[in-house]
Amino acid sequence: MTGSMLDEAYERVRHTGPERDGWLSNHAPMAVEALTHRGHGETVHRWLDSYLSRLEERPRGISTIPREQWRDPLGDPVRTGDWLNYFDRELADEPWRDVLARWWPRLLPGIAAGATHGVIRVGHAARALLDQETRPRVTELGQGLAYWAARWQPLAPPGTGPYPITDPRSALDAVPRVPDQRAGIRARLAQLADLPAWPAAAGAVPGSDHDDVPTRLAAIVDAAVARHGTHGHGNPVMLVHAATAPNAVLRALPALPETLWAPSLAAAWAATAAVTAAYSPPVGRPAPDVRTGLTVDGVLRRATATGDAHAIKFADTAADTYARSGDPVVLATVDRSTTQIADD
Repeated sequence: MTGSMLDEAYERVRHTGPERDGWLSNHAPMAVEALTHRGHGETVHRWLDSYLSRLEERPRGISTIPREQWRDPLGDPVRTGDWLNYFDRELADEPWRDVLARWWPRLLPGIAAGATHGVIRVGHAARALLDQETRPRVTELGQGLAYWAARWQPLAPPGTGPYPITDPRSALDAVPRVPDQRAGIRARLAQLADLPAWPAAAGAVPGSDHDDVPTRLAAIVDAAVARHGTHGHGNPVMLVHAATAPNAVLRALPALPETLWAPSLAAAWAATAAVTAAYSPPVGRPAPDVRTGLTVDGVLRRATATGDAHAIKFADTAADTYARSGDPVVLATVDRSTTQIADD
């Protein structure tokens, strides 16, 4: 039932565009995948009913992108319709894992695409496909890859080390803040190149070289979830992506060749550091107090009740963190963050 519910939901949004109102992301495919994965499939269609009116039609193409001439239109949102058509063709001819493996290293340097929503959407689609391969899920993967390609945006490059290995939370606390936090994310990320401390912060991927990539990546996700509990008030919605972007990469790893895991870790850390630099407040607050009676199911239901897709996706990512740690502060963080997102 859950599998068919997700496929039905994907079919309902298949003809919508990846953005609305000019640049806001279409969160529907990501939110419905999170809800069905967490066993809340019964809420999906009701949630979609309230969200669909915000969406726009799938954009039309301008001209066909030849298969080997993909570099020039990369990062051109005007060509979004062409990218959607491109990946429809790619996935009609080849297994989805082959397409993902070819395009992942091409897209990874532009991980900031769509405020990291490109990689996040691909991560949700990959998790769905690893659970069950169906045509609607393959189509959704293609739409996520197309969005990532159309909004492809590289970050200021990291340095070349060697850097001291730190724990992820300390590394996040050491990330420098961009000086002008009044504009949108593209303007904020553009300031990274002028920060003297940025190359070292972006290049110092936290964790021990003795740990495998999934372990290090999971630790980054967990640190970003925890930090939302103390710094999320700075920008509750945007700081969600410091956790959900690396978690999307973590979810995609099983579908990728292991040769791509190390660069994926480095790119995921750079994305987390960039979002942190762009939106963190100068001073944190105490972590939320532990509350009795909080459960993963309960915090996800509360997030769903807000109607906000960011609240749903953060609760979904935090559920992974809680499964690893069992720390009740994680659930308290979700509860606080849901309130902050709803009030933002």
